[in-house]
Amino acid sequence: MTMRLARALKFSVFGAAVFAIALGQGLAQEDLTIHVNVRLVRILATVKDRAGSLVGALTKGDFEVRDNGAPQQVAVFERQTDQPLSVGVLIDTSGSTAKDLKYETDSVMRFVRALLREGNPADTVGLYSFNWQVVKQNGFTRNVAAIEHSLRLLRGEAGTSLYDAVLLASRDIEDREGRKILVVVTDGGDTTSKADFQRATEAAQLADAVIYPILVVPITNDAGRNTGGENALTTMSLRTGGKVFQPAVGAAMDKAFDQIIRDLRTQYLIGYYPKDVPLTKNRFHTLDIATQDPDLRVTARSGYYGEALQDTPAPQPTGRITVGPGDETMRAKKPVPPKTGKTQGQKGK
Repeated sequence: MTMRLARALKFSVFGAAVFAIALGQGLAQEDLTIHVNVRLVRILATVKDRAGSLVGALTKGDFEVRDNGAPQQVAVFERQTDQPLSVGVLIDTSGSTAKDLKYETDSVMRFVRALLREGNPADTVGLYSFNWQVVKQNGFTRNVAAIEHSLRLLRGEAGTSLYDAVLLASRDIEDREGRKILVVVTDGGDTTSKADFQRATEAAQLADAVIYPILVVPITNDAGRNTGGENALTTMSLRTGGKVFQPAVGAAMDKAFDQIIRDLRTQYLIGYYPKDVPLTKNRFHTLDIATQDPDLRVTARSGYYGEALQDTPAPQPTGRITVGPGDETMRAKKPVPPKTGKTQGQKGK
């Protein structure tokens, strides 16, 4: 060992010891402050050509990323990512869905089977239903039979708590590893949620969840339709990098689910550490993801929630939407009582 190396090692050990003593003596925050900002912004992107065909052979250098207008350097890149999928299926069981609910659940069953039959063996599906409340029917699982059993028991009734469903499913999926997808099957807008559009969308953004609405419109004319709700779902999909579908029940709905699977199997994972980003008072950072080929169209989320200018120092947000007791509308699945015969002492009729 050289003398220079020995001195360097001795200094490193001494520095570590001094740091440990300083912590033990409880130095004030102004005396010892360590700032670490290593948040990785993750983007799931789908690329198509002018004909609408998926493009899955691009490289890291083909993409350009801008955060609030500032160019960023891509640090993480995966083509046709094999990262596991967590897919939350949110199905509307409000009263207006009763007529078509069986056809919708049949399509969902076929989607779940196809999704879990191929791809990553760690892929999972969670099932939620929502009317005037949100019910978590199945946690994230690969048990297709359990999900199918829950789908068969769904019945249509009461209002539509769409925003509550998106909010609570986003909180549920937030800490899961890999890619996170929310597929929302509904026939219209929100009527009974406690959360609003902004809060639900922000929860999905913070969870890095991509929203694919399957909008089953029972009325073809604008009169009588909840176009405001339809526009809200379209905006949710654009902000998170998904796509809205408007199929009829049956074969058209199956085709929409097939397209979602193709998109999920041909995605790019792009990640970067924000650098030299111009801040505004708005925590929402706008993202612009493009390729060097102008004939290609990139579908990705339009932004994320990050740092903002502040008039006075304030604690940074934790990144999780806090839901108070008044917002907890998600209920556990009610157990189905076993069928029994006549109780003892019951008179026959």
